[in-house]
Amino acid sequence: MGKQLWGARFSKSLAKEANDFNSSLHFDSVMFEEDILGSIAHATMLGETNIISKEESQKISNGLKEILEDIKQGKLQFDYNLEDIHTQVEKWLIDKIGETGKKVHTGRSRNDQVALDLRMYLKKEVKNIKTLLLNVLKTLINLQKKHTKTYLSGYTHLQRAQVITFAHYLGAYVEMFKRDVERLENAFERIDTMPLGAGALACSTYNIDNKMTAQLLKFKHVMINSLDAVSDRDFVIEMGACLSIIMMHLSRFAEELVLYTTSEFKFVEFDDGFTTGSSLMPQKKNPDILELIRGKTGRVYGNLFSILTIMKSLPLAYNKDMQEDKEGIFDSIKTVKDCLAILPQVLTTMKINTDKMLLSVNEGFLNATEVADYLVKKGVPFRDAHGISGKLVVYCINNNKNLTTLTLNEYKKESSLFEEDIYQKITPEAQVNNKTIVGSPSENSVLEVIKINEKWLEKKEKNNND
Repeated sequence: MGKQLWGARFSKSLAKEANDFNSSLHFDSVMFEEDILGSIAHATMLGETNIISKEESQKISNGLKEILEDIKQGKLQFDYNLEDIHTQVEKWLIDKIGETGKKVHTGRSRNDQVALDLRMYLKKEVKNIKTLLLNVLKTLINLQKKHTKTYLSGYTHLQRAQVITFAHYLGAYVEMFKRDVERLENAFERIDTMPLGAGALACSTYNIDNKMTAQLLKFKHVMINSLDAVSDRDFVIEMGACLSIIMMHLSRFAEELVLYTTSEFKFVEFDDGFTTGSSLMPQKKNPDILELIRGKTGRVYGNLFSILTIMKSLPLAYNKDMQEDKEGIFDSIKTVKDCLAILPQVLTTMKINTDKMLLSVNEGFLNATEVADYLVKKGVPFRDAHGISGKLVVYCINNNKNLTTLTLNEYKKESSLFEEDIYQKITPEAQVNNKTIVGSPSENSVLEVIKINEKWLEKKEKNNND
């Protein structure tokens, strides 16, 4: 069993069972780069403030850089008998440069060190997730451009309601994922606060310069209360909430596409490369990828509820309970990244059955509202016009007709205001394109919104790459 950083206080070693239970290295080792970069910045600051000599500072920094490179090249293997990533890195450093390595921890605690590592890790992953979200958005916008004239039913209560276009339908998810990007950016602002310098809970008597360390690590802010610095996990909770909302949006989209691929809809068909079969039923073609996206939403929600529960009654400052903050958020990050990475491939390879979509428009009395609006424009109060249109729908149902096949005489039995132009007002094209305000499903409106979103996307991609 490895030597503990705090072992001098104790008369015997930690029991193996207790050490295994206590250790976090098997999951916090993913933060090795953050831990090392944070230690380099801390050592640099210690040298610049003469807390240790500049020669010692440089020796520590050089040793840490070599360790980082060795890990990346697979020359170093983690010793899972050690307690955590901080212990592992410090042990490697002492092994490499000797006694000077023991000075790296001057003026800090693992409490502020782990808070730093986690914030650095989440800052990096926010950018990675934003990159994936922006790729999903680009995929959706490119699909929109191809389907501004692809008419299909819009639904309320899962009942056919009014005519929209497939481009307009996809646009709803564009707006959702845009909000997800902006939500992550807002969360980033609160993650971007450096806790190093708080020590265990009440800072250090060394005259450290945490503003310098923050500048070296490219943090925008420095924590201004040491108790909060080491005990705050709001940023983990907020990140978990952002990821949960992303998954909620992905799950809604996945659910609809799963419905749309059924024999009852047949609006879309997924490529064989992104579907699976049945071991029993030869005819089956199952949308497993999207069902997994839908299903994985539950684990991300669970991780969020877990950290909320962990933090709900913890007294200040640090408590070992907070070691449980990492596995959940690491799992959520991986889950979201996996889902966002595969979705564009599903979308770009799926077949869009435009004929089936158009058939859904013609079968469902989706133009009943347009019939009512026609009368309103001729001076009939909407409530009365609504009633007239409803009676015409009932008549069609009883006589196996639809609103486009009614004769003008049949229309006039309900209102003399109907004229031949009623038929031009209730086509799918008219139902969509007569709605001209921004946000409507009309082709001009959708194309205008696509231009707005392409500019938004270009700006966000540039900012994310800076």
